[in-house]
Amino acid sequence: MRLLVLLSALSMPLVAWWSQRGAFGPDNATLSDRYPTLLVAAGYAFAIWGPIFLCDALFAFWQSRRPRERDATLARIRPAATAGFALTALWMPVFSQQRFGLALLVIWAALACIGWCALVLSRDPDPLPGQRWLAWLPLSLHAGWLSLAALLDTAQTIVAYRLLPSGDMLAWSLGLYAVAAALLLTLNARMRGNWAYTLAALWGLVGVYVQQSRSPLPGATVAAWVALAIAAVLAAQSLWLRRRATAPARAG
Repeated sequence: MRLLVLLSALSMPLVAWWSQRGAFGPDNATLSDRYPTLLVAAGYAFAIWGPIFLCDALFAFWQSRRPRERDATLARIRPAATAGFALTALWMPVFSQQRFGLALLVIWAALACIGWCALVLSRDPDPLPGQRWLAWLPLSLHAGWLSLAALLDTAQTIVAYRLLPSGDMLAWSLGLYAVAAALLLTLNARMRGNWAYTLAALWGLVGVYVQQSRSPLPGATVAAWVALAIAAVLAAQSLWLRRRATAPARAG
């Protein structure tokens, strides 16, 4: 299983490299322009995949070393981490081939796997030396970005298949923003104010604000401010949860 974690982690940047060269079909930017939504982020925001892939690879190498072979927490998350990495890699060619329904299932499944790993690591009472930076941080960043990316993909699938009106998208887009807020705040609370998870989500939400603030789509200005409001609430929640977590230690 340790080797599978490593191979699946390395598959993500490899598949991304081929995907950006059009090996599987149109790249993400092309499809995003083809099916514009009120939830899409500015192009620069997707550069976060680079640090995420690097951190995931470091985690995969770290957990593969023999001293970490029998750790109970790592043994518990390895199957889900492997599945989450593999699903993240799979999403790229599936999305490029414009099989949007399947891509949507894949990205939500990836979020379930990686989010669960981040949750387990966040609540581990006895972490290994180095676990916070080499396991918790990579998987938390990955989970934070996927929590937003899954909603962005949902909006794009709705537009691509014309499931809801695409001329005036504000009403149903606000519904997706509400789902995004509930998902982000719930997972962050369960992870006791996970700053790495929050940081990735904030990066995406600010990217959405930047894109929507300059978008000509009807309702884009409202969407931009909603994204910024969710970012502010998420940041405030994280600060409050972290302060509450450290209060007993200060009192002692």
